[in-house]
Amino acid sequence: MTFKPMKHIPAIFIGFVFVQSLFFKFTGSYETNYIFGTLGEWSGLTLFADYGAYVIGTAELIATLLLFSRFHGLGALMAVGVMSGAIIFHLFTPLGVIMPEFNEVGEIVGYDGGLLFGMACLVWLSAVFLSLRDLKDETGTLNKLYGVIFKKENTL
Repeated sequence: MTFKPMKHIPAIFIGFVFVQSLFFKFTGSYETNYIFGTLGEWSGLTLFADYGAYVIGTAELIATLLLFSRFHGLGALMAVGVMSGAIIFHLFTPLGVIMPEFNEVGEIVGYDGGLLFGMACLVWLSAVFLSLRDLKDETGTLNKLYGVIFKKENTL
């Protein structure tokens, strides 16, 4: 596989952000409990509060794996979806843009100044870039899928 900076650097960035967040999502960290608890309470969906982190973490893991396969366009599109949800939840729910930071016993020790939201926006931009790039590439998975759906010449 040849290193293509315009393809691989954004994919590495997305993968890095997604994989490092898995620790928080799969271990029930205070940050994760705060985020998904707030969203579960706001929406009235206790299942989202209890299992949302696992579902989102699994989606991020699958997107990361796809980003480094021949289906990288699907991984990028999946990342756009996951991050669109994150951005919408930050902007239009009580969650807000600035997240609390917790110590090892669960006490709030500060705030992130919008870092988590900013990272979500950067991942979203990177994923949109990769999705559009794959859609325009004649050999791209999204281009071929588009061709099948809209009866263009390219086929899977």
